[in-house]
Amino acid sequence: MSRLLAVDLAKSYRLLNHGPTVLVSSAAGQRSNVMAAAWAMPLDFDPPKVAVVIDKATHTRALIEASGEFVLNVPCRAQAEAVLRAGGTDGRQVDKFAHSGLSGLPSQRVAAPRVDGCIAYLECKVISEPRNQQSYDLFIGEVVAAEADAEVFADGHWRFDGDAKRSLHYIAGGAFFATGEAFEVET
Repeated sequence: MSRLLAVDLAKSYRLLNHGPTVLVSSAAGQRSNVMAAAWAMPLDFDPPKVAVVIDKATHTRALIEASGEFVLNVPCRAQAEAVLRAGGTDGRQVDKFAHSGLSGLPSQRVAAPRVDGCIAYLECKVISEPRNQQSYDLFIGEVVAAEADAEVFADGHWRFDGDAKRSLHYIAGGAFFATGEAFEVET
């Protein structure tokens, strides 16, 4: 397993700022689930907040509503097939962790599991906004813990050198692209 680096919560937005597809993990009681989500984003700095769209019909939504917690896991290119499987099945019918070949790990501050092998984790507590949740399926979470793979995230920035650990971006119809080459502009 990769060495995880604690990410300063004030900089945790950088784990999502480049727009990756995420795996949303949830748990309530003895049940846990994982789903793929392309619509997640950083929302605020202090306290750090994120937003994610979670459809009413999903098992993940039921577990989040019951527990008030979730984890945004940032998967990498090496996990693309598992992400697609997790996004294409109903967690009420199958154990999506087992079906997709993913496994859960304990989180630091929430009961929802982390997804093993991801390159970043944002553990979140729901900030209740019933109108947004019902009307737009939009959940806001306060980030209470954040970590990233030290091999690809250091000094507050992503450093994608190899291909396997690049973050994923879902296009549609089973198609992804991986984060490309980084470059800086002098100011």
